[in-house]
Amino acid sequence: MHLLAAGALGLALGTAADAVVGDPRRGHPVAGFGRLASALERRLYADDRRHGVVFTAVCVGGAVGVGALAGHGTRSHPVARLLVTAVATWTVVGGNSLAREGAIMADLLESDRLVGPHGARVRLSHLCAREASELSAEELSRATVESLAENLSDAVVAPLMWGALAGPAGLLGYRAANTLDAMVGYRSPRYLRFGWASARLDDVVNLVPARLSGALVALCSPVAGGSVRRSWITMRRDAARHPSPNAGFPEAAVAGALGVQLGGANTYHGRIEHRAVLGGGGRPVAVADIRRATRLVRVVGWVAGALAALGALKAGAGSRIRKRSRGRTRG
Repeated sequence: MHLLAAGALGLALGTAADAVVGDPRRGHPVAGFGRLASALERRLYADDRRHGVVFTAVCVGGAVGVGALAGHGTRSHPVARLLVTAVATWTVVGGNSLAREGAIMADLLESDRLVGPHGARVRLSHLCAREASELSAEELSRATVESLAENLSDAVVAPLMWGALAGPAGLLGYRAANTLDAMVGYRSPRYLRFGWASARLDDVVNLVPARLSGALVALCSPVAGGSVRRSWITMRRDAARHPSPNAGFPEAAVAGALGVQLGGANTYHGRIEHRAVLGGGGRPVAVADIRRATRLVRVVGWVAGALAALGALKAGAGSRIRKRSRGRTRG
């Protein structure tokens, strides 16, 4: 087996493992990274950007270094490269968990279980940090669909794209950057300065994946009963209205695919954000739309996994050709 094929097959197998098995139930490596990052934050925290830059560089650099060492150590062992890539992919891709949470929210809302410790208002915290104690079933449905759309890029398409480009280092580095953004990237008084570097890095590493995610949603929209054309037009028209430079692309594409309106007033950490409407002309989100969005998440995940494997093969083949060309030139 060639090393290029091993890396590509590892991405495909890791994607399949996530789809079939889901995340590890105990001892998840991402949770372990989060604990280490929290310990480092306690040592480095200060209310300024410089400390945040150091924090981000150490955490993300460490993850990239671990991935690079794994890649370097398996450069002569295709089977080992396959296994390392597959495990890394399985660890950082979260499509199964995302779809499962969507299905759980749909179950709760369909049975009108909004309140209580196991109700939909509490369960929404598994998908986003939005305050949900007063949300109606319609508002919970909108929040769920918006979270599924945004996290489709963060949890599925982006790590696979970086894995295709940079192997284990790309997979682990991306997940580290995205995890730090979730931990300290909020515009709260504590993290406005310290979390600046983590938030900006997450914006940069998601610039291309978010747009690719929107395109894949449009392509796959028929599986949710939607229109490729409507999804694409909605994304092109509405994505820039979102306050995030990236999240608007998959969210607008999903709005167009489902024929619904997303956006509106959301409350985060006691602060109300008024977001522009995505999918103007569509209807309000219904509980049934969560099922449709969940199908999109699963199908886009499979397509993204296949594209990542093909992309890894192409990127690796191109690198080999360039190296041979330089060798002949020097000779």
